[in-house]
This record gives sequence, C-alpha cells and structure tokens, in this order.
Amino acid sequence: MLALLEVKDLHVEIDGKAILKGLNLTIKKGEVHAIMGPNGSGKSTLSNVLMGHPSYTITQGTILFEGEDITTLAVNERAKKGMFLAFQYPTAIPGVTVANFVRTALKAILGDEKQAVKTFRKLLKEKMALLKMDIKFATRYVNDGFSGGEKKRLEILQMAVLNPKLSILDETDSGLDIDALRIVSEGINTIAANSDEKGVLLITHYQRMLDYVKPNFIHVLQDGVITKSGGPELALELEQTGYLAAETATA
Repeated sequence: MLALLEVKDLHVEIDGKAILKGLNLTIKKGEVHAIMGPNGSGKSTLSNVLMGHPSYTITQGTILFEGEDITTLAVNERAKKGMFLAFQYPTAIPGVTVANFVRTALKAILGDEKQAVKTFRKLLKEKMALLKMDIKFATRYVNDGFSGGEKKRLEILQMAVLNPKLSILDETDSGLDIDALRIVSEGINTIAANSDEKGVLLITHYQRMLDYVKPNFIHVLQDGVITKSGGPELALELEQTGYLAAETATA
C-alpha cells in the first residue's frame, strides 16, 4: 500500500541551528501515529515543517505525500492536497468571525466558491453539534477571548469541516480539562482516527490523550531523531521510566 506520508532522512534548521537531524517516519492510511518526547526535542518543528512553515530550512531529506515529493511545496498547496495542522498555540484574529474564517478556508480547499457557500452552513452546524459547540460560537471572533478548550475545539472544528486526508495535531491536549479533552478526543476519533482512508499524526506530552485517541504506533523523538518506536504500550513504559530510558531502535 502506498504510504500517505513518508519522511526520509529529514534534516531541518532554524536560524542556523539544527533541530531535526535525520528523521524518518511513514504513515499509512488508516493509521494513527503518536510522537512523544521531552521539550526541545523537535516535535513542534516537525509539525510545522510538514505543513511547509517558511521559517524552517530543510537542509537534507524529502517529504512525500501520497507518493508525491512536497518538500518544497507551499503551505496552501499542501492544504489543498489534504494536509491539516492543528496548532499548539492558535492565534487570535479580532474582527474575523469563526463562520467567515472557516468558510474562507473551505472555499480555498474546494476551489469552488458556489459549492462552498452551498454546503457550508449545513456542514458547520453538523460539525459544531458533533463537538458540542453552541451555534452562537460561529459569530465570535477567531480565538479572541477564547478559553484553552474553546481554542482547541475550534481547531478540531476546522479539521471536521475541511476533512483532510492527514491531520497533524500539535499538542491538542494542552490546556484542556478532562471534559474538554474527552469532547475533543471524540471529535478526533469520529472525524479522522477511525477512518481507513485517513491518517493522524498526534504530538503529545501525556499518556492521558492516548487513553482517548488510540494510536497504532508511538514514536519517541529526542534531539531531532526518533530513538524508539512501538505500540500503544510504549506510552505506559515512558510514564514509568521516562525518556532517558528510551533506547535507539529501528523505526
């Protein structure tokens, strides 16, 4: 089966400092992969580089999406191909309502304004109900005065409406209380994690997220490389032993 995402020997720098130092990762359709690791290991760098953030420089390696080399592709082109990134720290956009923001994103992905307008209202209501969001939320300004839980629900709402092939979730569990974590996780499972046609890359610090969104594979990222890979049981092992005990293994 052709891999959905394949990262080969990826080396990345920012401001002349090496962050990723030969990272390899393959995600197939129907798979959920979790990346865990200490602060400063390169987890958020990986998510940003996969989506084409211009501040990062790829010095070596390739990124393939459905077999196509997208290493130099612009952010918007990656999004059109079916990639999505939920940010760890979503930005506030005062003056822009949630409804207008999400509709504009959908129009850009579909490339058809009439189709976007025709389907948007019904689609938005359906996905907001899934995430247990009040419809009045759509009239608020994007992340302006939002709680941590509201910000993360909006990220998942965007994912639900845009329906990407690959969802990259950068510490979506940070700042969530237990109820918000459960709702957000249910949304991830319904939208992406239980699909044979989609893939999920979940970046997290904590086991608690993985109690709700069950990964097929867990990878330990340390100092810019994956040092160990395993099944769901690896998260429990890490909680008991810490990252220092993770031995180098073939990913």
